[in-house]
Amino acid sequence: MLKYESIREIVTAAQEAGTKIGELVLRDQAEAMEQTNDELYARMRDSFAVMRQAVVAGQKEGLRSMSGLTGGEGFQMKQYASERKGGLCGPFLSGAIARALAVAGYNAAMGRIVAAPTAGSCGILPGCLVSLYEERGIPEREVVMSMFTAGAFGMVIAARAGISGAQGGCQAECGSAAAMAAAALAEVMGGTPSQCADACAIAIASQLGLVCDPVAGLVEIPCIKRNVSGLMIAFSSADLALAGIAPKIPVDECIDAMRSVGEALPAALRETAVGGLAATPTAQRLQEQVFGK
Repeated sequence: MLKYESIREIVTAAQEAGTKIGELVLRDQAEAMEQTNDELYARMRDSFAVMRQAVVAGQKEGLRSMSGLTGGEGFQMKQYASERKGGLCGPFLSGAIARALAVAGYNAAMGRIVAAPTAGSCGILPGCLVSLYEERGIPEREVVMSMFTAGAFGMVIAARAGISGAQGGCQAECGSAAAMAAAALAEVMGGTPSQCADACAIAIASQLGLVCDPVAGLVEIPCIKRNVSGLMIAFSSADLALAGIAPKIPVDECIDAMRSVGEALPAALRETAVGGLAATPTAQRLQEQVFGK
């Protein structure tokens, strides 16, 4: 049985077994949970279905968050991508951005999402994987299997560093989600277990120090747009790893560094809504708009 104490352990086990990380984790977790491989796969496939449904619901015109502070970003981006032929990022990435915004916005509107690994970062993994499935024609099983890789890496990150913004800042939420997505993307695109680990490391290193400063204490501003940043980092990190560009710092050391950075962040920058963007005059006015003086 895997201990999920280090990503190096998972990579080594996959290499020795001559298999993808997702396949290794599926078998390991099925045994640990006393389920068949098919039963556990079906549960993960259901999670992917929820992601796809959240993309559709989150792109509907007129969607608003419960606070009224955000809403419609997924629809707006989808329209922009359609009218501007993908804009600067091109059709594929613009579509992925729209999906990430849609899911994060749907969460703010109290829609059903998959916390991957948290609600505040819920748009990153589906933004990446649903896009591969719908735009690149990647078979559903390959996409779903990569979610086991993302989940395993997320388990290690949660154990070694944490995935809570209150504990480690937004690097622990959007940073972790981007790292998980980068590993999944690398696997889907034919990467080796080592390349999945490298993609994860690059994504973590790219978001060290990202603070958690939700305006009015709500997971909307700037959180929804940070899902887009995390998505872009996930794609670029996976491409770097697949190109053979090494992170230089091993992934487990990157995770440990993330924990150290999170512990060094002042309380004002860890989801308390009293620092960063949450402390700006505009943010204070928005807080009064929602909750009153």
